[in-house]
Amino acid sequence: MDATDSPIDAALGRAGYRATGARRAVVDLITRRDGHFTAADLVDDAQSRGLRIGRATIFRTLDVLTELRAVERLDLPTGDHAYVACEPAHHHHVICSRCGRSSDADDAGLRAVVRDIERQTGYRIDEHRLELFGLCPDCLARGST
Repeated sequence: MDATDSPIDAALGRAGYRATGARRAVVDLITRRDGHFTAADLVDDAQSRGLRIGRATIFRTLDVLTELRAVERLDLPTGDHAYVACEPAHHHHVICSRCGRSSDADDAGLRAVVRDIERQTGYRIDEHRLELFGLCPDCLARGST
Protein backbone atom coordinates (compact mmCIF):
# COMPACT_ATOMS: atom_id res chain seq x y z
CA MET A 1 0.00 0.00 0.00
CA ASP A 2 1.32 3.42 -0.91
CA ALA A 3 1.53 5.85 2.02
CA THR A 4 -0.78 8.30 0.25
CA ASP A 5 -3.49 5.61 0.11
CA SER A 6 -3.18 4.55 3.75
CA PRO A 7 -5.75 5.14 6.48
CA ILE A 8 -2.98 6.92 8.41
CA ASP A 9 -2.46 9.45 5.63
CA ALA A 10 -6.23 9.89 5.35
CA ALA A 11 -6.45 10.61 9.09
CA LEU A 12 -3.81 13.33 8.75
CA GLY A 13 -5.69 14.89 5.84
CA ARG A 14 -9.05 14.84 7.64
CA ALA A 15 -7.45 16.58 10.63
CA GLY A 16 -6.06 19.31 8.38
CA TYR A 17 -2.38 18.42 8.62
CA ARG A 18 -0.23 19.26 5.61
CA ALA A 19 1.18 16.28 3.76
CA THR A 20 4.83 17.26 4.13
CA GLY A 21 7.54 15.07 2.67
CA ALA A 22 8.75 14.12 6.14
CA ARG A 23 5.26 13.15 7.34
CA ARG A 24 4.65 11.09 4.22
CA ALA A 25 7.98 9.35 4.72
CA VAL A 26 7.11 8.47 8.34
CA VAL A 27 3.68 7.20 7.25
CA ASP A 28 5.38 5.09 4.58
CA LEU A 29 7.78 3.61 7.16
CA ILE A 30 4.82 2.73 9.39
CA THR A 31 2.77 1.15 6.60
CA ARG A 32 5.74 -1.08 5.71
CA ARG A 33 5.84 -2.46 9.26
CA ASP A 34 4.17 -5.71 10.29
CA GLY A 35 3.22 -5.79 13.95
CA HIS A 36 4.24 -3.32 16.58
CA PHE A 37 7.22 -1.00 16.25
CA THR A 38 9.12 1.53 18.30
CA ALA A 39 10.21 5.03 17.40
CA ALA A 40 13.77 3.67 17.35
CA ASP A 41 12.68 1.07 14.77
CA LEU A 42 11.42 3.88 12.52
CA VAL A 43 14.67 5.83 13.00
CA ASP A 44 16.64 2.72 12.00
CA ASP A 45 14.35 2.12 9.01
CA ALA A 46 14.80 5.72 7.85
CA GLN A 47 18.57 5.50 8.15
CA SER A 48 18.76 2.16 6.33
CA ARG A 49 16.66 3.60 3.48
CA GLY A 50 18.78 6.75 3.30
CA LEU A 51 15.92 9.03 4.29
CA ARG A 52 16.77 12.32 5.90
CA ILE A 53 14.18 12.30 8.63
CA GLY A 54 15.22 13.53 12.03
CA ARG A 55 14.48 11.64 15.22
CA ALA A 56 12.44 14.59 16.50
CA THR A 57 10.27 14.54 13.36
CA ILE A 58 9.53 10.86 13.88
CA PHE A 59 8.58 11.42 17.53
CA ARG A 60 6.41 14.46 16.69
CA THR A 61 4.67 12.56 13.90
CA LEU A 62 4.01 9.61 16.23
CA ASP A 63 2.54 12.02 18.79
CA VAL A 64 0.21 13.50 16.16
CA LEU A 65 -0.80 10.07 14.85
CA THR A 66 -1.47 8.85 18.40
CA GLU A 67 -3.65 11.89 19.07
CA LEU A 68 -5.57 11.15 15.85
CA ARG A 69 -5.84 7.48 16.87
CA ALA A 70 -4.26 6.37 13.60
CA VAL A 71 -1.64 4.59 15.71
CA GLU A 72 -1.93 3.42 19.28
CA ARG A 73 0.75 3.30 21.91
CA LEU A 74 1.16 -0.13 23.49
CA ASP A 75 2.58 -0.64 26.94
CA LEU A 76 4.62 -3.81 26.68
CA PRO A 77 5.08 -6.23 29.60
CA THR A 78 8.77 -5.26 29.69
CA GLY A 79 7.82 -1.70 30.66
CA ASP A 80 8.81 -0.44 27.21
CA HIS A 81 6.29 0.97 24.82
CA ALA A 82 5.68 0.52 21.14
CA TYR A 83 3.15 1.59 18.55
CA VAL A 84 0.78 -0.19 16.22
CA ALA A 85 -1.11 1.21 13.24
CA CYS A 86 -4.84 0.67 13.55
CA GLU A 87 -8.29 1.92 12.71
CA PRO A 88 -9.57 4.81 14.82
CA ALA A 89 -12.62 2.81 16.01
CA HIS A 90 -12.52 1.51 19.58
CA HIS A 91 -10.92 -1.91 19.84
CA HIS A 92 -8.33 -3.86 21.78
CA HIS A 93 -5.08 -5.60 20.84
CA VAL A 94 -3.72 -9.13 21.08
CA ILE A 95 0.07 -9.02 20.77
CA CYS A 96 2.50 -11.89 20.26
CA SER A 97 5.19 -11.82 22.93
CA ARG A 98 7.63 -13.61 20.61
CA CYS A 99 7.35 -12.04 17.13
CA GLY A 100 5.48 -8.79 17.90
CA ARG A 101 2.59 -9.51 15.54
CA SER A 102 -0.61 -7.84 16.67
CA SER A 103 -4.28 -8.31 15.91
CA ASP A 104 -7.24 -6.10 16.65
CA ALA A 105 -9.90 -7.58 18.91
CA ASP A 106 -13.44 -6.27 19.22
CA ASP A 107 -15.25 -5.49 22.44
CA ALA A 108 -16.08 -9.14 23.33
CA GLY A 109 -18.47 -8.06 26.08
CA LEU A 110 -16.04 -5.70 27.81
CA ARG A 111 -18.48 -2.77 27.72
CA ALA A 112 -20.80 -4.65 30.09
CA VAL A 113 -17.86 -5.22 32.44
CA VAL A 114 -17.00 -1.51 32.29
CA ARG A 115 -20.61 -0.60 33.17
CA ASP A 116 -20.46 -2.99 36.14
CA ILE A 117 -17.25 -1.35 37.30
CA GLU A 118 -18.88 2.07 36.99
CA ARG A 119 -21.79 0.91 39.15
CA GLN A 120 -19.47 -0.64 41.73
CA THR A 121 -17.08 2.30 41.99
CA GLY A 122 -19.24 5.31 41.20
CA TYR A 123 -16.73 6.40 38.56
CA ARG A 124 -17.78 7.51 35.11
CA ILE A 125 -15.33 5.66 32.89
CA ASP A 126 -14.57 7.73 29.82
CA GLU A 127 -12.04 5.47 28.19
CA HIS A 128 -10.42 2.07 28.52
CA ARG A 129 -8.04 -0.16 26.63
CA LEU A 130 -7.03 -3.75 26.85
CA GLU A 131 -3.79 -5.29 25.62
CA LEU A 132 -3.50 -9.07 25.73
CA PHE A 133 -0.08 -10.72 25.34
CA GLY A 134 0.64 -14.30 24.35
CA LEU A 135 1.82 -16.39 21.42
CA CYS A 136 0.31 -16.03 17.95
CA PRO A 137 -0.78 -19.12 15.96
CA ASP A 138 2.43 -19.05 13.87
CA CYS A 139 4.72 -19.02 16.93
CA LEU A 140 2.62 -21.73 18.56
CA ALA A 141 2.91 -23.88 15.42
CA ARG A 142 6.70 -23.47 15.50
CA GLY A 143 6.71 -24.82 19.04
CA SER A 144 7.71 -21.57 20.73
CA THR A 145 7.33 -21.52 24.50
